[in-house]
Amino acid sequence: MPPTSVLVVDDSALMRRALKSILAEAGDFDVHTARNGVDALEQLGRVKPDVVTLDINMPEMDGLTCLTRIMEEHPTPVVMVSSLTEHNALVTLEALELGAVDYVPKPGGTVSLNIDEVSADLVSKVRAAAAARLKRAGGLTARLRAQTRKAVETAPPRREIGQVGAVDLVLIGSSTGGPALLSDLLPQLPASFGAPVVVAQHIPASFTAALARRLDELCQLRVHEVDRIMTLQRGHIYIGRGNADVVVARRTDNLIVKSVPSAAEYRWHPSVDRLAGSARRYVDAQRMVCALLTGMGDDGATEMAAIKEGGGRTIAESEDTAVVWGMPGELARRGGATAVLPSYEIAERLTDWVR
Repeated sequence: MPPTSVLVVDDSALMRRALKSILAEAGDFDVHTARNGVDALEQLGRVKPDVVTLDINMPEMDGLTCLTRIMEEHPTPVVMVSSLTEHNALVTLEALELGAVDYVPKPGGTVSLNIDEVSADLVSKVRAAAAARLKRAGGLTARLRAQTRKAVETAPPRREIGQVGAVDLVLIGSSTGGPALLSDLLPQLPASFGAPVVVAQHIPASFTAALARRLDELCQLRVHEVDRIMTLQRGHIYIGRGNADVVVARRTDNLIVKSVPSAAEYRWHPSVDRLAGSARRYVDAQRMVCALLTGMGDDGATEMAAIKEGGGRTIAESEDTAVVWGMPGELARRGGATAVLPSYEIAERLTDWVR
């Protein structure tokens, strides 16, 4: 099998050398470099890379402009390389909505002292991107659907968690490709959605607040970052904080959600398996609905399959639309999916089940 061709785009010569060295040492990459967005666009037609890694902040042409041009002129899987700042978090989320497959944190300070922190992440995400399905940006479509429905939806029904016949909890897990899909899917949930939604999206901690704020602007439901103990309320969405785990528990008569330190036995964080496992301890499986979306690996498959076995209902995103059919594919292979659906049908099915 020929090596994966990668074009590394960064205005820092030091960073270009560092990223090229990481990929070259992995042994299965043919690495080219570009010093900025203009240089990258000039090279794309000649190099024809399988994957592009793209810096956000560059002179002459910034990363978002370059990404837009790549998707229009030479559609190619792109992995953004982003410093973990609040501003760059917002820009990176916008890049994911514009079509970037994933992102890796840029080493800070002296590259030689920090590069090991991102080496494994960079290699695995570039490999996954090479096999990923490119998706069109879908945030605008979802936003228009949501705005149309706002005029006709009623307020959430006044039902307490635990009421007979109600769904008490909706769990969603996602990884690679997840932020863009969540920006499309969650705004489709109507204002009358009658259950709390807890999301475990593999993401750095510095990105979570920005993601929650962005989703809160798009959604008809209120969206919160889980940065403290919070009582679960119907018609609210709770995003697990990055670099930690998010779990469900019970305090007196109320279900709560909280952020806890990441556990070493789980590979990815926030862990979908840990979230779903905690929910199974406090909520009857028959009163739960789950969706496992795009992402590498198998996080969430074990515990969501157990929820289905206990009488709960589960959705695996189909291979047709998943950027990476790892997590949902594993759930489907284990027989743990009540339904395997394309991304554009998931919100409607969740709404039907909760209704």
